[in-house]
Amino acid sequence: MSGDNARRLPPRALPVAMAAVVGILYATGSLLGWGGTAFIAWAEAGAAGAAAISLLLSSRRPDGPADTAPGGLWRASWRWYGIAAASWFVGAVGGALTDGYGRSAMSLSVPDLFYLFALAALVVGLVAPIRVPRDAGTWLRYAADTYVCACALFVLGWVALFGTLYHETGETPTEFALELLYPLIGVVFVCGALPFVLGAARGHRRLAWMGYGALTAIAAADIVSTFVRLDGGGAGDDPSDILRLAGLLLLLLVPWTGTAAEPGPPVDDIPEDVAEDAAATGEAGQDAAGRTGEECGRMIGPGIAPAAIAAAAALFIAGHSLTGRNGLEPGISIAAGTAALVLIARLAGLLRENDELRRAVDTGEEHFRALSESINDAVLICDLDATVQYASAGALRTYHYEPEELLGRPLHGIVHPEDLPRVQQVFFDVLDDEEGDEALRVSCRVRAADGTWLPTESTISRYSGSDGAPSRLLVTTRDLSEQAALQRQVAHLTFHDGLTGLPNRSYLEERTREVLSRQPSGEIAVVFVDLDGFTAVNDSDGHAAGDQVLAQAARRLRANVLSDDTVARWGGDEFAVLVQLPPDESETRATVELAGRLLRVLSADPYQVGNKHIVLTASVGIAFAGDEERPADAAGGDGAENGRRLRRTAADLLRNGDLAMARAKELGGGRVEVYAPHMHADVVRRLELGSDLQQALAEEEFAIEFQPVVDLATSRVTGVEALLRWWRAGEAVPPEEFIGPAEESGLMIPLGDWVLREACREVARWRGDAWDVGLSVNFTARQIAAPGFVESVAAALAETALPPQALTLEVREEVLVEDAGQNVERLSELRELGVRLAIDDFGTGYASLAYLGQLPVDIIKIDPSFVAGLGSDETLTLLTRTIVRLGSDLGLTVVAEGIERPEQLELLREMGCPRGQGFLVARPMAAERVESLVRTNLEAHAQSGDVPLPLPG
Repeated sequence: MSGDNARRLPPRALPVAMAAVVGILYATGSLLGWGGTAFIAWAEAGAAGAAAISLLLSSRRPDGPADTAPGGLWRASWRWYGIAAASWFVGAVGGALTDGYGRSAMSLSVPDLFYLFALAALVVGLVAPIRVPRDAGTWLRYAADTYVCACALFVLGWVALFGTLYHETGETPTEFALELLYPLIGVVFVCGALPFVLGAARGHRRLAWMGYGALTAIAAADIVSTFVRLDGGGAGDDPSDILRLAGLLLLLLVPWTGTAAEPGPPVDDIPEDVAEDAAATGEAGQDAAGRTGEECGRMIGPGIAPAAIAAAAALFIAGHSLTGRNGLEPGISIAAGTAALVLIARLAGLLRENDELRRAVDTGEEHFRALSESINDAVLICDLDATVQYASAGALRTYHYEPEELLGRPLHGIVHPEDLPRVQQVFFDVLDDEEGDEALRVSCRVRAADGTWLPTESTISRYSGSDGAPSRLLVTTRDLSEQAALQRQVAHLTFHDGLTGLPNRSYLEERTREVLSRQPSGEIAVVFVDLDGFTAVNDSDGHAAGDQVLAQAARRLRANVLSDDTVARWGGDEFAVLVQLPPDESETRATVELAGRLLRVLSADPYQVGNKHIVLTASVGIAFAGDEERPADAAGGDGAENGRRLRRTAADLLRNGDLAMARAKELGGGRVEVYAPHMHADVVRRLELGSDLQQALAEEEFAIEFQPVVDLATSRVTGVEALLRWWRAGEAVPPEEFIGPAEESGLMIPLGDWVLREACREVARWRGDAWDVGLSVNFTARQIAAPGFVESVAAALAETALPPQALTLEVREEVLVEDAGQNVERLSELRELGVRLAIDDFGTGYASLAYLGQLPVDIIKIDPSFVAGLGSDETLTLLTRTIVRLGSDLGLTVVAEGIERPEQLELLREMGCPRGQGFLVARPMAAERVESLVRTNLEAHAQSGDVPLPLPG
């Protein structure tokens, strides 16, 4: 065996193996007759001496031989075991020197006295670590149980073994009784020691059972030896020495087995009077525990059931086996009769005690139920599998359950799924507690009968039933709904503004720190808002009016942000919005759009204060958190800091948002400023355009240009398309740059109204000169969805006296396809007035050809990308031809956009496309130039009739 394997062997393996080898060799030698009686006697003496040395030395060492030192009580037990082994050694040596065989009271010798003392010392060793009772009742029960067991075993032994020998030996009853003295003493010791072995403390039961096994083996050896001697056998016929050696070897191994944790004591069928025992033995237990710090055992009855069975069997056998002519028969009858009487008295006492215990348990159950019914807490009794067996009135009253809805139902069915693992773990911890005296608390949510989840705190512990065994669980639950509501109210008052109901500055600061810690990349932004001119409201109308304005502003802000965003009152007339966004450009733009939307909702409509309407504007500042670049040092730095990344703290982010808002206020208010110098150029550009669009509208920097639409067959001008132009500081801004910001900022609605009225007024004037010219105006989805859109178009027509049939509304395909409800309904109302509808940029993929027969469309305008491929791309040419043919079949007017080359014009004419526009036909131009061109074109057609003329451009 390798060294590693040797080291893995437990310390007790070697001595146990050696003892087993010695026992086997001895048994073999004894059965084969090696060495005669001298070998047997000296081997017995050697085993007793070895056991005495091992026990006595081990009881004096604090560490013990097996690395598990016993406590003080069990060192005393080992000491008595050692004294017993030493006494046996002296008796065995004396017997070997005198060469005596057998022990009998008829020939009592000095070694016999040592043998008897050894048995008594062994019993004392078993009693030493036990907390003995001090009341007389317990000792009377103990004596009665021991007497019954001893009598039962005596009667059985007499019938089975010694009755026949008594008749054969011819000895007098007194002589034969003395012959049986040693077996009787052994039986009494075995029966008397059993209650102390059963009550040994956990961890020391193996030691107690080994000592008891040695006592039983020696007592059995005396019975065997007496039987062999009375039967006429010699020393070679007596195998009892094997039993004695086995008992001595058990004593030898006691110090080498150590202590071990074992399960709880077996349930005895004799109920113990706990109250009396505790009162009588408490002082002794405290003394022992105080001296040793070790758990003491207790005396447990051997059980009335085994004794009763043994006594009944003995009486039955004796009644059929004994005759009435032998002198010893009265003794047997007396023993059996007195045992039966004692047994009956003992049973009567047990029945009385059991009845008292039952009444006490029933009284305790009644008190428990009365207590549980009188408190508001819910009291549940569950099986070990958490099935509800009892529910108090408090449980039914608090959670509004009917008894049948709870009883027999698993407890996990009413625990919130998120809290269930934690509750199950607490249940397992309670079940794993061997003592059963630990109560654990757990907080969880419990479902009431109406489906609501109520916060609770529960205490879970073992519950002993009427049989005393902790076979159930006691769950006491307290409803914390009122406490939780109070905590929420306190937290709300602490972190919310009392006037607006919004979170306050403390909440926003804490929330910002929380979001930044949860999103390390920092994809969040703050929008600060300040009401311009609010101080004048307080000064002129009083603080009550100012409070109403603040409350209305808070409602507007809260109604225009997402649920994940946080709106807070920063202080005074300042508000802040914490916005969470993923790290992409579109969401950055969405934050800027949100700021613009908040600016509009705070400035567009007046605030109602009593009978007054107060008009205010707002200043908005934006700050973004996350990885950002520092701007280059304007003092001549080399720009190295531009590549350095930094992370703003929550305080930095909020401070920057406040500074951006202050900057907007310094610039006159009514605008949005971004504290982000490194922001993407297109976002900054769009923000600047959005800020300037409002000013441009007020200062009339916008103009309208018209692009003619002609009949491709005759080149006659049939209409014009109104196009918006912006001249900022004398420079033209491309429409693709400012249309998007105007749409996002909401300025497209007033701009569109202005374009519609001005264009209608101009075309109406031309038509007043007998020019049959139509007008096309582009509208976006937001314009169409705006409140009062239909009314505004009708008002513009009525105001300018332009016939409805002369107006064509151009919309993109997605306006009709993505929202085929409200938008189509409003456009249909205008068609009922006579206004025509055109799909602009048809063919870009939103509307399928099947939609054309379902939508209220009069005109389709082919996207310029199709026209650009005419003559050079066969696919685009085929698609264009298909669109023209489909429009003709559906009765729709087809207009080709983006005609720039002559070959495109020829192909469109060849396809039969009725109308077109583009730079080849005519460029967009001011109203004066359009008027001159249209006059010339119409006069030429008046002179030539239907003969085709050159294009007007």
